[in-house]
Amino acid sequence: MTEHLTPEADAVRICRELIRIDSSNYGDDSGPGERAAAEKVMELLTEVGYDPTYLESRPTRGSVLLRIPGLDRSRPALVVHGHTDVVPAQASDWKMDPFGGDEMDGMIWGRGAVDMKDMDAMILAAVRDMKRSGWQPARDLVVAFFADEEAGGKMGAGWVVDNHPEWFEGATEAISEVGGFSIELDGRRTYLLQTAEKGIAWLRLVADGTAGHGSQVNTDNAVTRLAQAVARIGEHRFETSLGTTVTAFLTGVADLTGKRFDPQDPSTVTDLVAALGPMGKFVGSTTANYANPTQLDAGYKANVVPGQASAAVDVRFLPGQEEQVMATIRELAGEGVRVEDIHRDIALEVPFEGDLVDAMVASLDAEDPGAAVLPYMLSGGTDNKSLARLGITGYGFAPLRLPPELDFAGMFHGVDERVPVESVEFGVRVLRRFLQTC
Repeated sequence: MTEHLTPEADAVRICRELIRIDSSNYGDDSGPGERAAAEKVMELLTEVGYDPTYLESRPTRGSVLLRIPGLDRSRPALVVHGHTDVVPAQASDWKMDPFGGDEMDGMIWGRGAVDMKDMDAMILAAVRDMKRSGWQPARDLVVAFFADEEAGGKMGAGWVVDNHPEWFEGATEAISEVGGFSIELDGRRTYLLQTAEKGIAWLRLVADGTAGHGSQVNTDNAVTRLAQAVARIGEHRFETSLGTTVTAFLTGVADLTGKRFDPQDPSTVTDLVAALGPMGKFVGSTTANYANPTQLDAGYKANVVPGQASAAVDVRFLPGQEEQVMATIRELAGEGVRVEDIHRDIALEVPFEGDLVDAMVASLDAEDPGAAVLPYMLSGGTDNKSLARLGITGYGFAPLRLPPELDFAGMFHGVDERVPVESVEFGVRVLRRFLQTC
């Protein structure tokens, strides 16, 4: 058994150890899978006396689940979840080994440092301290470490929800990524609590045409037809559209910065997003629907016109706007171009109120008195989408107090991903307090 470290030191150690396990998810089962990371999680939980369960959707695609009794078992359970897979990293692009888990300049470096092996480590350190110190959470916890989040969760949270829903019996709320981190607004530290996330539509555009020799006239060219469709979609700009969460967030930003906000004036939205600095990359894309072409595939030889060409498009839609966005995409694709689903998942929006939100805010305030807390929408997606199918209300709450100069948004899927050691230590203290009071 390893030495009994403080929760803060334990979280830092675990984060570095998890980063050293390559759990890259390429989206096509070609990666190493999550089994090694899941086995490490099992080891860390078993070491202190828990009896976790390992579930495998297919070979090497493993998730870990554990139920911990709370003080008040009559209350609905809370799901606390993370994912152990990461997006791939090209080592030659990095200053440090992306799977080295090194610590330098007060930072933990490596793929997954912020997405999301830091939160995995914080969860593990908190529940390990729980077992060793003999304290219980306020209510039952369902602790889960899922596979496959980076490819939509079909082999992870989605599979567990579909095949083992009994694990979530009695659970009504959940916390996971991506929220609870700090930014600075006009000199005041402000924590962003995720209460919404955009929907996902990864689409394939397919154009058919007449195959033939490249030297001949061809007025039925699949590549030409596809290229025109891709250009129309890529150049299209959806109108600004502010829902409940984004409006509340921008209102809060305006109050803290003294800037003007008029929901009917897009220029004020632009000004407020600009005031966020690097975090504007996260928030700016939640003020409208977006579609980005990402892949092209056609032909096998330079002098052969192919009979078919295809492209992938990443569409992110706002809550309640899926149907109209998809209608726009089909219209932009035009005649002769089919629009097929690669992966589709729902948008989410939940209230910035209630006992759970109060507990999150109070836990942050206890460790960082006087800081502001605002709701925000994530432009990406999380495994809370899968849990929503069971009626579980999910929030993003992976608490991190960050230095204002850190481009936190740029760390997600970016080169030289890293997280401050002090941020992880802060997060464990907040999470521990939250689990005792939520």
